[in-house]
Amino acid sequence: PSCPSPHSTTRQLNMKTAILAATLASAAAFAPAPTGPKTTAMNSVWDSYVGGQDFKGGEWKWDPLKLSETYEPLVPFFREAELRHGRTAMLAVVGFIATDFVRLPGEAFSFESIPTTVGAHDALTGTALQQVAMWIGVFDTIVTAPAIAATMKGERDAGDFGIKGPKNDPDGSKMKRKQVSELLNGRLAMMAVGGIATQSVLTGHGFPYL
Repeated sequence: PSCPSPHSTTRQLNMKTAILAATLASAAAFAPAPTGPKTTAMNSVWDSYVGGQDFKGGEWKWDPLKLSETYEPLVPFFREAELRHGRTAMLAVVGFIATDFVRLPGEAFSFESIPTTVGAHDALTGTALQQVAMWIGVFDTIVTAPAIAATMKGERDAGDFGIKGPKNDPDGSKMKRKQVSELLNGRLAMMAVGGIATQSVLTGHGFPYL
């Protein structure tokens, strides 16, 4: 049998390494909470932020690296980053699956040119992906950076871009449920997109990645 080319082997190794790093980074957030007494700093975090629960509604106040104690002033940034990555991951999961069935018009995006979604990484690196990276950079410069600066000054809640919450919510309970739902779904999506990408690379197949 013919041996894979050095270029192909290196390309697959780089992609697998990147996926592994992203998966480990996401998984670190889901380590079980340490047992023992909670410190004042940790209690303050859970008093100020929603999300200290699992998918069944039970309490799950994890902070395995004790970041809320060591870097307490940066906690608003941590929540902003969690929401940003969770929202991105939810979009990525939908996009990863949808593009195995539906494509944009044009030969460059066709199933003949790119049989599986994960193949777009290599096929479009020199074209469409450069535009995606450019627009992400523009968005982060114009929107994300000022938003984070405002959050760190206490002028804005993490993840809040001014979208109105539910109507008829005088005590804020509906909004709180939606915030918890977003966090939990975002955490699940961060794990899911890592698994989808890994399976795609390992099997070379599209959905259901077997």
